[in-house]
Amino acid sequence: MDMEYRRLGRAGIKVSVLSFGSWVTFGTQVNEDSATELLKAAYDSGVNFFDNAEVYASGVSETVMGAAIKRLGLRRSSYLVSSKYFWGINPGGVNERNTLNRKYLFQAVDGSLERFGVDHLDLVYCHRADKETPIEETVWAMHDIVNRGKALYWGTSEWSADEIRAAYEIAERHHLHKPIVEQPQYHLLHRNRVEQEYARLYEDYSLGLTTWSPLASGLLTGKYKDGIPSDSRGALSGYDWLKNSLQDKQKIETVERLRPIADDLGTSLAKLSIAWCVKNPHVSTVILGASRLSQLQENLAAMEVISMLTPEVMVRIEEAL
Repeated sequence: MDMEYRRLGRAGIKVSVLSFGSWVTFGTQVNEDSATELLKAAYDSGVNFFDNAEVYASGVSETVMGAAIKRLGLRRSSYLVSSKYFWGINPGGVNERNTLNRKYLFQAVDGSLERFGVDHLDLVYCHRADKETPIEETVWAMHDIVNRGKALYWGTSEWSADEIRAAYEIAERHHLHKPIVEQPQYHLLHRNRVEQEYARLYEDYSLGLTTWSPLASGLLTGKYKDGIPSDSRGALSGYDWLKNSLQDKQKIETVERLRPIADDLGTSLAKLSIAWCVKNPHVSTVILGASRLSQLQENLAAMEVISMLTPEVMVRIEEAL
């Protein structure tokens, strides 16, 4: 398949429209051997962006990904790697959890560099907004992290449009490195923030998006129609908060209305759902997750479906939703 590449917001750097992330999987479902196999398959398919976060498996996810990249011997200039900060991984530290203060951010990025085994990250995110730390302190800290070469770009994840605008305007006023990207949840069943709330930000700031959960944690594959399979994400220990969404009768009915469209195109619900996310021109990259090689290969094959989503098919999808 031919991978497509898009600019990461207003930056000059380009990312593959499909990328690969480690949430839930690396360090829990996926060990170093499996991670190496998955990263190789993604990289060989043209994926050049690997997403991570400090909090994933309490830092183990970054260690596993870093080790896998090293084993593959990937040229550092040929891929981008990211991390995200807010939740922290040190229990009990009053300045180390649920914060974006300067002290925490500097120590967090140093921890990621050590776990990844690299001298810089390509992209770092503020994983959530901090309601207590002044945004100005956070913006200055992210600017200094970039200025000192510990990261090349910075962005936000699940910030409101007002919070992003405030950060951008502070950076503009003080001639600091600006946030170039936001990482929101985006899929067929969760659209408002990307399509409505952020609408002005694309025009005003050329905001880029690295979207997550294109399959709604597996709901959009159709596999939860008859309950929660024992080998699925919904059955994982510690993810009980997902079960209500995965068993939502209305959402499952919506997914089933999409099935005939996928069948008519000769494709799967998963590939249809991922391709639909890519069709949004404001999306720089759609982050895929997978715990098995077959799963990843299925999701990467969504590239073949993008051209099938004609205006007529897109109307059918809207009607189904």
